[in-house]
Amino acid sequence: MKRLVVTVLLLFAVTATGTSVGEESGQEVIVTVDSTNLRFSPSSVTIVEGDTVRFFWSGELLAHNAVAEDGLFDSGEASRNVDYAFTFEIGTNGTHQYICEPHEEFGMIGTVIVEPSPPNPEPEPEPSEPGGEDASSGGTWVPFFGLEIMLSVLLIVAIYQFGRTRGIGEARLVGTGAEESEGTTAEDEV
Repeated sequence: MKRLVVTVLLLFAVTATGTSVGEESGQEVIVTVDSTNLRFSPSSVTIVEGDTVRFFWSGELLAHNAVAEDGLFDSGEASRNVDYAFTFEIGTNGTHQYICEPHEEFGMIGTVIVEPSPPNPEPEPEPSEPGGEDASSGGTWVPFFGLEIMLSVLLIVAIYQFGRTRGIGEARLVGTGAEESEGTTAEDEV
């Protein structure tokens, strides 16, 4: 019975979870400091508009920062511990050089190449009426139809299992005492 309850809850949880439609989160690229302590790693990254570059280092021997030469981003004062993220919004495509101010003369520079975001696909036309016919496909829109069937089946299985564990619903042919003593049962007579 416990196994059935766990299975039902698991199936319900799986079917109840959803995804947010139309909301895409960008990727995150992490830039650190390499083992020489005088280079960004990786020194060049290629991303798409909407993506984020995170400058992250902790406990470095020397203090560093990341400052865009075009002024687009600045991680602040040089520090041995930095956790700074910058999201490249729509319109920031292009090549952006950045430096570590204290170590620029040692060649501690990096590049972020931002490519334009892909065009958004055209939204699909909405059906004329909820529950009505869609002119383009000729089909009928039925929301959550599969979910209703699955929940109905799970309910039937749960009722069956409950009845089975309680001994309800077991059909037995029981003969009278005289028939059983003669060696015949109700099954033999049928």
